[in-house]
Parts: sequence; C-alpha cells; structure tokens
Amino acid sequence: ISILSPFENMNQEKLAKLQAQVRIGGKGTARRKKKVVHRTATADDKKLQSSLKKFAVNNIAGIEEVNMIKDDGTVIHFNNPKVQASLSANTFAITGHAETKQMTEMLPAILSQLGADSLSSLRKLAEQFPRQGGSPLRALIFISLILCSFLVSA
Repeated sequence: ISILSPFENMNQEKLAKLQAQVRIGGKGTARRKKKVVHRTATADDKKLQSSLKKFAVNNIAGIEEVNMIKDDGTVIHFNNPKVQASLSANTFAITGHAETKQMTEMLPAILSQLGADSLSSLRKLAEQFPRQGGSPLRALIFISLILCSFLVSA
C-alpha cells in the first residue's frame, strides 16, 4: 500500500491555475489572476523616440503624405506624417495617423508615385475588376485610362 499525497489526485490543470494566481497585498486580501499594466500611447511613443535617438535620426520637414503600397493592392496612407531618417543606419521612421485604403480609392493622385514594380499590381487589379462584377470592356477602358494617365504624368 502506497500513501499518496493529496496533490497527486488533483487535476493538473486546476493545480496550474491555482499556482498561477497571485496574492497582491497582505493577509486577507483578495486573490487576483494577474496585475494589469495599463500602457498609454504616449508611453509607447516616448519609448520609440528614445530608441530612435540611438540611431541618431533627423527630422525631415515638408512631407505632406506617405503612401506604402502593399502587394495585395492596398495602400497604407499617412496624411501629414512625422518622418525621421538615419541614413547611416538605413532607417526611416514614419509616425502619424495611418489609414488603409484600396488603390482604386487613391488612383488619380497616386499614379505619379507608382514605379515599374507597381505596374504589375495595377495589372492584377485590372484583372480582378471583371471578376468583381464589371464587364471586360469596362476593365479594358479602366486599364487604358490608367496607363495613359501614368504615361502622361511620367
């Protein structure tokens, strides 16, 4: 006959939950699952700025907007961002309010910012146009208008 301790019969999951609980305060206080740390956006921003100081970043003034074009055809758009750069560390930091938009929403204004790499994403976008309920003729007109305005602006 072996003598079992009371903890050997206990469910291991329940035991792990009990061990995870912490007592905050002295005798007679309530047990809490974990202490919640409230972080503010300003605290995160200060931490980011102190990390950027290590890279010796410089502010770049006069930038009205920043558009980051993703492979899936969406654009991350910053209006009046704060742009900082460290050329020695090859690092750029863009802070501000970001909006995710579709490329079609930004099309007339964004054409001058598109490079040769983005033409393939425009083709993909034009190929998806008929699948979304547009006619092939409208897609062809759409593509030709995009390419014409792109060539005129370049």
